[in-house]
Amino acid sequence: MPSNLAAVVYLGIVVWLFRRDFRERPNVTSAIWLPFFWVFLSGARFASQWLDLLGVNLGGTSVEEGSPLDALVFFTLIATGLRVLYQRRVTVGEFMRHNRWVSIYLIYCLLAVLWSDHSFIAFKRWIKLFGQPVMVLVLLTEPEPMESLTRMMKRLAFVYVPVSILFIKYFPQWGRAFDTWSGLPMNTGITLGKNMLGCACFILSFFFVWHFLRVWQRERDVPRRKELILCLCFFVALGWLLYMAHSSTSIGCFLLSAVVMISIGFKFVNRRQIGFYLVLIAGLLGLAEMFFGIHLLIIQALGRDPTLTDRTIIWHILLNWDIDPIFGVGFESFWMENNLRKLAELLPGALLNEAHNGYLETYLNLGLLGLFITLAMVLATYLKAQRTLLTDFSFGRFRLAYLAAFLFYNWTEAAFRTHSFPFFMFFLIAIDYPGRQPHKPDAPVDVLEADTIEQTVQKTASW
Repeated sequence: MPSNLAAVVYLGIVVWLFRRDFRERPNVTSAIWLPFFWVFLSGARFASQWLDLLGVNLGGTSVEEGSPLDALVFFTLIATGLRVLYQRRVTVGEFMRHNRWVSIYLIYCLLAVLWSDHSFIAFKRWIKLFGQPVMVLVLLTEPEPMESLTRMMKRLAFVYVPVSILFIKYFPQWGRAFDTWSGLPMNTGITLGKNMLGCACFILSFFFVWHFLRVWQRERDVPRRKELILCLCFFVALGWLLYMAHSSTSIGCFLLSAVVMISIGFKFVNRRQIGFYLVLIAGLLGLAEMFFGIHLLIIQALGRDPTLTDRTIIWHILLNWDIDPIFGVGFESFWMENNLRKLAELLPGALLNEAHNGYLETYLNLGLLGLFITLAMVLATYLKAQRTLLTDFSFGRFRLAYLAAFLFYNWTEAAFRTHSFPFFMFFLIAIDYPGRQPHKPDAPVDVLEADTIEQTVQKTASW
């Protein structure tokens, strides 16, 4: 098929998917477009990069400063989001009462701006980090938070999946590139790298597993059957994209999240004993590692070499870097020009902008104190997920399954970073806020289901 004809066909598919979504008349407000564009631009390409793809180069970009256009776009989204939250009477005090460790993490990151050698740049990056909970709160304060989450994720898939396939198959100048580390060709799709594409596909695949399980429990009718078919179609497309991205970490994360989500639903699993199961599994994995070296088997199963594509070499160098071990170098301040120049001397040809390990990345920027606060925030999120399993099982399994995958993802990638797609999803499962009551007392089945979810979220206790 000629590329121009393919573009028209795929554009028609995107339009049809959105038209189908709008015709269902979901009980959501137009404010969900704010987190939609936030995630889309963060997870795919920034506004300046989309313009550059179209041949419009505005210039004025650098590794430290970024693009003024991107800064303006993200600032506009944050400002509009704050305006929405103000109109919905969201208060800082209420947020901090329900999300103590998230609040502590955000405050500590802001303080870490002060001891950075690039304080102004670090502060601008903190504003982008601050935008993550703002966008999450926009979703959680919708009339029906889970319906809003579902619509936002589906609409992201409506763009990510068809456009990525279109770019890879018919516009290789946009959807393919060469790996700066290995020099090998890679498929990037709608994103700028195979790992970014793999990450987006992992998250969307995870979502469709969760959505499929929810829809499966509905009363049998034509809309249910159509929605299940839609999920299956996206499973196939996302599976192909995961294969083309060849991102072992993302494939492993998706499999882990699916296994956790499905296994929690078995009748013989006691939802009150999740902590015991985790301790038991950790103990068994420890024994397996001691006697069989299971981590090497996992690495080989994922198609990786023992050095994880030279990641272990990078980790060894960074662990011995001269930084303040307690406080780090400052929020998002390690990957600056001086350190990049030193790394280029130690690793010729390597173009690095992350540690490829979220925990090491946190240590470099925020020190051991920041790493402790981050892990405490993770533990608080786990406790919220465990409690939600007893009050709202559907969202509880969403929280727990994604948390497991997110922790694994940070083993070989750095996801505790400003406005990345996986970090947005982490804030989504980490934050609680009492939602608004729906306006339709005579809502259809799927709306009533979201109503029940919202009411249980209101009752969920949090740190």
